[in-house]
Amino acid sequence: MDVLSDAIAAMRTGRPSSNRLRVRSPWCYRFDPYDGAGFHVLVRGTGWVIPERGEAIPLASGDVVLLPRGSAHILSDSPRANHAVPFDTSIKDDPDGQVDVLCGKYRVDRTRMHPVLAELPDIVHLPARVGHHRELRSAIDLLATEVTGERPGREAVISGLLDLLLTYFVRAWLAENDRAGWPRALRDREVAAALEALHAEPAAPWRVEDLAAQVGLSRATLARRFTALTGHPPMAYLTWWRMTIAAQLLRTTDQPLPAIARQVGYGSPFAFSHAFKRQFGVTPGRYRAQEDAHASAG
Repeated sequence: MDVLSDAIAAMRTGRPSSNRLRVRSPWCYRFDPYDGAGFHVLVRGTGWVIPERGEAIPLASGDVVLLPRGSAHILSDSPRANHAVPFDTSIKDDPDGQVDVLCGKYRVDRTRMHPVLAELPDIVHLPARVGHHRELRSAIDLLATEVTGERPGREAVISGLLDLLLTYFVRAWLAENDRAGWPRALRDREVAAALEALHAEPAAPWRVEDLAAQVGLSRATLARRFTALTGHPPMAYLTWWRMTIAAQLLRTTDQPLPAIARQVGYGSPFAFSHAFKRQFGVTPGRYRAQEDAHASAG
């Protein structure tokens, strides 16, 4: 199993949305905090992204920016946030604008953000001049072609490319920051193999010694290295991942609790309910009811 794919799938709750904006100077848009992960692709021209805290970041044509936590920021033609207007209520496309930018967001559930994604900074900036992430650059080039055209199937293609873009974003950041933590864990042969085994069979009756034997390490060595790199002992991580799967199933399916319990390694609904309540503070049934109410209200 692919740990990164699982991590992204567990966090995603809907299809991405985007707006193409062509502007001419002066321009300055404010993005308030939102429940999602934001992104900007500067298709043409130059600009600046100004975080709520920290210094302004210059953007050039081809640059991409990911805001994993939907933090407040400003997108502007200047490093000074002068007269910023709300983006959502002030979008005005100018066909003759010299700057072409794609702005959008992914709908995510940050309450169950996988730790590999939780390590991402508030703003990930990948300049176009960093040319060794070929897949990311190719996706951006294809996206730029689609957003500036009117060919049949355009919306389906853009949606698919945005999904690719998120994965390539995270891949690129992991490659640039692989000296410690989760980026290093996914590059450590034995720890990565252990993670993949847990993700492949989360319902299996795993013990640390079984996992260690499968990846060719001693029990103590695996436990020490796994904990040092991921921040969690192997069995604690397994419990967390099982409950994340269970929450996703409760949100997205109408499967009965005994069936969900079996899928995440619990022999009885009672044991599953007890473990779930320790993680979420509510029983599985209550959690499902709350999520259904939230979805109906939305």
